[in-house]
Amino acid sequence: MSKQELDKQFESIDFRERLGLLKELGHLAHRLLMNHYGKIESYEFKGEVDIVTVADKAVEKAVVERITALFPDDSILAEEGGTHRGRSGWSWVIDPLDGTTNFAHSYPFFAFSCGLRYNDDTRAGLVEIPVMRETFFATKDGGAFLNEKPIAVSTVNCVRQALLVTGLPYFRAKVMDELFAPMRQVALKGQGLRRGGAASVDLCYVACGRLDGYFEIGLKPWDMAAGELIVREAGGRLSDYRGNPFTIFGKELVASNALIHNELIEEVLNPNE
Repeated sequence: MSKQELDKQFESIDFRERLGLLKELGHLAHRLLMNHYGKIESYEFKGEVDIVTVADKAVEKAVVERITALFPDDSILAEEGGTHRGRSGWSWVIDPLDGTTNFAHSYPFFAFSCGLRYNDDTRAGLVEIPVMRETFFATKDGGAFLNEKPIAVSTVNCVRQALLVTGLPYFRAKVMDELFAPMRQVALKGQGLRRGGAASVDLCYVACGRLDGYFEIGLKPWDMAAGELIVREAGGRLSDYRGNPFTIFGKELVASNALIHNELIEEVLNPNE
């Protein structure tokens, strides 16, 4: 067996072990989030409008402890500061509670999100939506699933018939014109626009066909690491606002069913060019 074949075999074994942990983390986060849901009496501000609750901290602490116990040399990038740089090549990109503001107000649109990457390539992603009892999951070249059933993006082929979703970044006071110009175009040309408040859920809803497209600025890697793979594996497309290749470290995101992607970029996001 060649060194390349041997490396691939070991990588496959490593992947299967981590895949099992990824699913375990989804169950763990589900339980912890539901233990706190509806019981938040106070929260801290991280910025002008960005908040953190005891639930964010509890989930991140439990998840990070579990990962480091089993794979101490893996890297971790987590929203609330649980960051660790390892040397294994594997990394976990974690949002312990995506949609914290929703959660703090007992609004049931929130999720746990975790992307598993190897050498900067996302290999698996899981988004757990506790109140809805929905687990979205994907592996690279392995398809996308909702509660273990295959999912696919919608077949809507024009913005006029599309239900779209967007978000408002925490620094929105500085970019009001940039934010609301696309919303105006959707009002004129689209079927409807929603604002959910949890990027990972928005991405999953595009992946399963509930939504046809999604655009937002100012996201962080942990908002997108799991959901972007789920969209790709469901047959969708991702880019920045100009149609350039997507990266989880970018500042713009457009996700769609692929059929409306070019029109979404040209007619909604850049209508005057």
